[in-house]
Amino acid sequence: MRWIWIDKFVEFEPGCRAVAVKNVTRAEEHLHDHLPGFPVMPASLVIEGMAQTAGILVGQARDFRENVILAKIRSASFDDYAVPGDTLAYEARIETLEDHGATTRGVVRRNGEEFGRVDLMFSHVGAAQVSGLPRHNFVFTESFMTLLRSFQPVGDAVRGGGA
Repeated sequence: MRWIWIDKFVEFEPGCRAVAVKNVTRAEEHLHDHLPGFPVMPASLVIEGMAQTAGILVGQARDFRENVILAKIRSASFDDYAVPGDTLAYEARIETLEDHGATTRGVVRRNGEEFGRVDLMFSHVGAAQVSGLPRHNFVFTESFMTLLRSFQPVGDAVRGGGA
């Protein structure tokens, strides 16, 4: 099972910036298992939501030619917790985009108010570069591509037809 930590894109500026949202619900088992009796979304999953938002933005900027792998969490800080009923908005901006990788800067808003910052580094990995990796693009699965396509109006210029 592939876990997706964003619900949909609400803004997408190709090669520049993206905003995705995640609705935190009491139905999610990890909220109850993380700290029993105190249902909060683990910070690691908030970071993963930003990584998915930023990773799709970076992948789209290079036409999904290679896998975009999270290489490093440059920094992550949060001022509070996300709890059931909250809506998180992940805003990712590309800082650098090169052949070997990219860096992104991100802000996480909870119910419209900034409560976190997550800066990431990604590596671009083609299947032929590392032995043992699948030959196909294993990062940008149909689930991720569907998220991106669901944002686009008909005829939009955002690239990325499939993985």
